[in-house]
Amino acid sequence: MAAIVEALEQSLMQARLADDNAQDNANNKFTAPMTQTNKIALVTGAAKRIGRAIALALAQDGWDIVVHYRHSAAEAEATAHDIVALGRRAVTLACDLSNENETRALLPRAEAALGRVNCVVNSASLFDYDDAASFGVARLDAHMHANLAAPVLLAQALYAATPDGEQGVVINLLDQKLDNLNPDFLSYTLSKAALQAANTMLAQALAPKLRVVGLAPGLTMVSGDMDDQAFERAHPLAPLGKGSTPDDIAQAACYLAKAGAVTGTTLMVDGGQHLMPSSRDVMFLTK
Repeated sequence: MAAIVEALEQSLMQARLADDNAQDNANNKFTAPMTQTNKIALVTGAAKRIGRAIALALAQDGWDIVVHYRHSAAEAEATAHDIVALGRRAVTLACDLSNENETRALLPRAEAALGRVNCVVNSASLFDYDDAASFGVARLDAHMHANLAAPVLLAQALYAATPDGEQGVVINLLDQKLDNLNPDFLSYTLSKAALQAANTMLAQALAPKLRVVGLAPGLTMVSGDMDDQAFERAHPLAPLGKGSTPDDIAQAACYLAKAGAVTGTTLMVDGGQHLMPSSRDVMFLTK
């Protein structure tokens, strides 16, 4: 009799566990099966444009993805659905990266949602126009918060969350124009130049627990006031006869995410655009 009671109790316990798991899956519409060997990446700005391309490429390469967005909730959910369709897990998290408290909370929220994060891709970026004549402290401050402070805070958080004896990676999206300066987009360029310096200093300070690497696109997508026609004229203006594509950037991010001997350096993915000095930003050369 005792054996029968014990068997019944075990059956009831298994049923309860199955019900709990089913409820968890029902509550998370972006859930796929979890394993203990999952690689998890937080990609900022992953709802659209280059960030979305990076998130999807990492998913194809076996990563589960935390899809960060600020305002683009519908686009973020679409990205997450596409990641799940690739057989990976995904969750969407909103965060204003200009807000320090929200930024500090982002990685813990990501880990609560999917598990321990191994990779942070700082793709989100503010890109507003100014020049020497229109420069102001408020615009510079906005760029510095979004393009410098947020990536540094997320690197700091990833370092704190990475156990001793393990290694994570931070990938910072930079810009080829840092090797090919012109005075357009002054505040943006200053913020990316500061991030490039932080890339080196963080690689020094956070090793061996973290690798910190830069990824510098060239003209990749229509931006700012550029229209499709101007983009088509400008994109071939590089030594290789074309600039970068979102897939070029995404594949480079996949490489950097697993390149265990690479840190403190920047990978240029721009068709050689940085080799061609220009007095204006490329978007103005075809107007």
